[in-house]
Amino acid sequence: METYRSNAARRWALTLLYTAISPLPLASFAGEGTGSMGKAFIKSYTGVCLEGAVIVLACLIYSAFLSGSAPAADGSLPPVTMAWEYIGQLIFNMLILTGLVKGSDRVVREMFSL
Repeated sequence: METYRSNAARRWALTLLYTAISPLPLASFAGEGTGSMGKAFIKSYTGVCLEGAVIVLACLIYSAFLSGSAPAADGSLPPVTMAWEYIGQLIFNMLILTGLVKGSDRVVREMFSL
């Protein structure tokens, strides 16, 4: 869970930082020699914003996946076995969500060729 929080905090801080300094790179569009710097900033800023969108989409899919499937409970099994099966399924689902969050920057970088 700590990995998820640190990634979310990093993306939040990056978005705030990019938004705070955006007037400077956007002003570079005025000059012929510095126009490429403005284009690179827009590309990078869009990538950071899309990373957040990919994370939100992953969380929505994850919550829909969890609410749609009830844990398989076999009445013939002992309660301890059912509890361990539930814990295993829960850990597996959390690992999938963590993988999606960690992979969001890779997905965006491949989309934008950054």
